[in-house]
Amino acid sequence: MSCQVKIFKQKHILRISMLVVICVTSISCRTINSNEMFKTPPEFQYSEFKPSEKEYKIQPFDKLDVKIFSNDGFKLVDVSQSTQPLQNPINYLVEYDGQVKLPTVGRIQISGKTIREAESMLEEKYKEIFVDPFVLITVTNKRIVVFSGGASTGKVILLTNDNYTLIEALAEAGGITDFSKSHKIKLLRGDLNNPEIFLFNVRDLKDMKNANFMLQANDIIYVEARPKYATRIISEISPYISLLSSALLVYGLFLR
Repeated sequence: MSCQVKIFKQKHILRISMLVVICVTSISCRTINSNEMFKTPPEFQYSEFKPSEKEYKIQPFDKLDVKIFSNDGFKLVDVSQSTQPLQNPINYLVEYDGQVKLPTVGRIQISGKTIREAESMLEEKYKEIFVDPFVLITVTNKRIVVFSGGASTGKVILLTNDNYTLIEALAEAGGITDFSKSHKIKLLRGDLNNPEIFLFNVRDLKDMKNANFMLQANDIIYVEARPKYATRIISEISPYISLLSSALLVYGLFLR
């Protein structure tokens, strides 16, 4: 009789163990790559590499550094004081409705215009105040986002010039990590509801010709990470192993 009880206990322990293993496996399979971003299907058609001919257009919430010169650039003036030399540049925020409030001329609609168009418009506005005004506009908060090692490493980089390349962005973000796939670098551009998606390979020299691809404001660069299966699996199943050990201990004590 005692032998039958012992066999009964062993069968129950085995069943519980198998049930826990099945649950852990199913949960781990769903969560092992839970932080993966911007996943595309295997047959996805990526955008073709081509030089962008689009000029940047000013958008709501851009910050503008506006410099006004008189006499066709001879004298830099402070538009807030009209006649005093400019000491510290001021950033002017483009508001949610696309308007910017500037000294002397007040609110003007500027969103949707290129830098060149906005400069020409302001030069016409300031002709009533200055002699032969010359305007320079710089958007000071143009930026891109770089995930250089999957979703776990991200950095926002300000674009300091209009000739910023993919290689420069990767270098400033810290380079390719040990767990990154240098042959699977995605670049998302435009409206995220329907973005252009480019695929780069910087591992092979023959594909490096595309690495000097010029970036635009609001681009997102995502370097796929190599799955760290062993580390992630151990991390995922450790709590369940502890739970199983505790359950078996309690179950064993209960059947004594």
